[in-house]
Amino acid sequence: MGKRLPRTLYSAALYALSPLILARIWREQVPTYPRRQRLGMGLDAGLGELPAAPRLWLHCASVGEVRAATALIEALLARYRDHGLLITTMTATGAEQVQALIARQREADRARLAHRFLPLDFPGAARRFVARVKPALALMFETELWPNLLHACRCQGVPVAVVNGRLSERAFARYQRIRPLMAATLSDVTWLAAKSAEDAARFQALGTPSRTRVVGSLKFEIVTNDQPCIDSERLPLESGTRRIWVAGSTREGEEALLLDAHRALRRRYPEALLILVPRHPRRFDEVAALCRREGLAMVRRSDNVPINEEVAVYLGDTLGEMTFYYSAGEVAFVGGSLVALGGHNVLEPAALGRPVLCGPSLENFADVAAPLIEAGVLTTVDSTDALAGALEALFADPVAARQRGAAGPRVIEAHRGALARTLAGLDEFLG
Repeated sequence: MGKRLPRTLYSAALYALSPLILARIWREQVPTYPRRQRLGMGLDAGLGELPAAPRLWLHCASVGEVRAATALIEALLARYRDHGLLITTMTATGAEQVQALIARQREADRARLAHRFLPLDFPGAARRFVARVKPALALMFETELWPNLLHACRCQGVPVAVVNGRLSERAFARYQRIRPLMAATLSDVTWLAAKSAEDAARFQALGTPSRTRVVGSLKFEIVTNDQPCIDSERLPLESGTRRIWVAGSTREGEEALLLDAHRALRRRYPEALLILVPRHPRRFDEVAALCRREGLAMVRRSDNVPINEEVAVYLGDTLGEMTFYYSAGEVAFVGGSLVALGGHNVLEPAALGRPVLCGPSLENFADVAAPLIEAGVLTTVDSTDALAGALEALFADPVAARQRGAAGPRVIEAHRGALARTLAGLDEFLG
């Protein structure tokens, strides 16, 4: 089967499903971005003016990918000072994460950064987007492999690099069912920087060209500083005697389990406070209602009211403050793991020196979780009772808990190096 036919069939399926796709994307609207940007038009509107050419284009799916790519973004700005950088995301929350990232940069670098929404992968939208942006290099973060966008890059002479390339066993099984399309898509990739040998082997089994290099995970390049710890002292507690744990990036079906564990924990530690941070902003009200139904006194971060002794749950319903929340607790639980969703970034709390707990579903972060588990920083639990027991053990021996947490930054430092290897590979295209 030729390369063109699988992509043609894929595009036909997109057109057939376009009403459903457009309805889904319609909810991600941000007022300063025209909706036609999803069709590769209206690219002059958005966060920041399009940087002057030559420009790089980096695509990150959403919040988690933008966070993981932060070190790479800042390194690209420092290394290629003649280039601007356009960052695209699929989601509005990803756009807000980029906005926070840009706000932290020096003024001279902010002028070289911009954000736009990625167009839907229709052939015409893909061609218009690439023709308007005219990137010197396109960088796809992790598994963002859009057949028509990558083909448009190839047709317009734009090299494509996949950075921090990740392909879980579950994703690999799905892609094997559409192997002709994936082989055609991966043939448009100029260079692939895989985060592990296992990921590289899966990509190559689907048809990746021979130009693949194992560089390690960019997630180990996470950057932290002391400011979040200073900020955490401003948690509005009326009493300073609370025992605090944080559940971050929680998903649907998980919060009820966490509240059960918290209720069990409070039988031994009635002063325990849970900082609960759902992954998606659209679920903030839903989770607040759940807390009320469960009979647990709750206040929301956005309410800006003190946390008195009656409050059992502090709902983190703000964006861009995950480091603040993790810093405020003694122990961190990372969500998306008690439900079968593959987990979220366990390195964020580990980098802050916190002992970390998570559920058994860690497929998306297996490579970074393994050294943390070996060092005793990360512990997996498979039930509500196991979670409550692990929390009780950590609260009962705070010295041992601090020692476990202190190993986190050391593990991260020992596994760094992917950023330097990635930049060395990109030099071939950018000089």
